Amino acid sequence: MLLNVFTYSSETWTLTEKDENSLRICERQILRKIFGPLNIDNRWRIRNNMQIDKLTEGADIVGFIKAQRIKWLGHINRMDQVRPTRKLLV
Repeated sequence: MLLNVFTYSSETWTLTEKDENSLRICERQILRKIFGPLNIDNRWRIRNNMQIDKLTEGADIVGFIKAQRIKWLGHINRMDQVRPTRKLLV
């Protein structure tokens, strides 16, 4: 649910390096709140980036957005040649 809200209309986004970095930072902040802190030897601490990556199995929001853009491009490529969106692509 969160990913759907967070990436609404992401197929049309143009991401710069700064945008990608900001998205990754925001995603990690949200995931830290979802997964919560760790209790090691009766001391609480937040999870680091490597632990977050391990929990999410390396999937990140920027990769998802890039995959959505490729999916959207395939959709446009299958359109009829007379459609305005397809004309803009060619």
